Amino acid sequence: MGAAFAKGVIGARIVEPSEVMLADVDESKLDKCSALGCYVTTNNSEAAGYADVILLAVKPALVSTVLSEMAVAIGSHKLLVSIAAGVKIAAIEKQVGPDTPVIRAMPNTPCRIGCGAIGFSLGTSASSRHAAIAERLFGAVGLAVEVPERLLDAVTGLSGSGPAYVYVMIEALSDAGVRVGLPRDLSLKLAAQTVMGAAKMVLVEYEHPARLKDQVTSPGGTTIAGLDALERAGFRSAIIEAVKAATNRAEELG
Repeated sequence: MGAAFAKGVIGARIVEPSEVMLADVDESKLDKCSALGCYVTTNNSEAAGYADVILLAVKPALVSTVLSEMAVAIGSHKLLVSIAAGVKIAAIEKQVGPDTPVIRAMPNTPCRIGCGAIGFSLGTSASSRHAAIAERLFGAVGLAVEVPERLLDAVTGLSGSGPAYVYVMIEALSDAGVRVGLPRDLSLKLAAQTVMGAAKMVLVEYEHPARLKDQVTSPGGTTIAGLDALERAGFRSAIIEAVKAATNRAEELG
């Protein structure tokens, strides 16, 4: 994910490659990032010292260790952005000090292709200027929205875990296409393109999905027959329950 953000900000010309340094203990991962033209290192402290904005993209269990390694280089003049799932702002500020501006974010995997959805929250010392920096950083890989930290678990349940729900839907649509006679490769392409196109209609035309649904649904037609089957199968309730379950689990992990 860190490499995805680096690729995004470089590709969007927010920064030059020479202004980015990636740190990882796995040198093979760093070798793959060399094509970006940025600096790489296995030393977290060196990377933190180099940067004005530090992106903490590690597993939650490693956050404390990595922050300890960067402690000397972190100060009130640097912005620390964490995308470590479940690690609260208070826990980070306790380790780096309340004067260091901290932003906590929840991205999702489509950030890797520039189509992510990111919710972020400001820490005690983070200002509107820091929020603007975060929006530029996150905007390079998708849509960014600022929310109170108490809502980040809900963001996790919806957009953080949401791609998995959509993949299941695409797989089901593809299976259904095969069931009614379409070749597998064609069915999968049509299913994925249909989901992408419908989602883009919501974002581009900024219409409520119910209105867009009604535009496709003719009296006594094929679409209403399909929607009737979805309602009888509890499709809508299943999606709601999935988001609730993922949100509850995020709260437990936090």
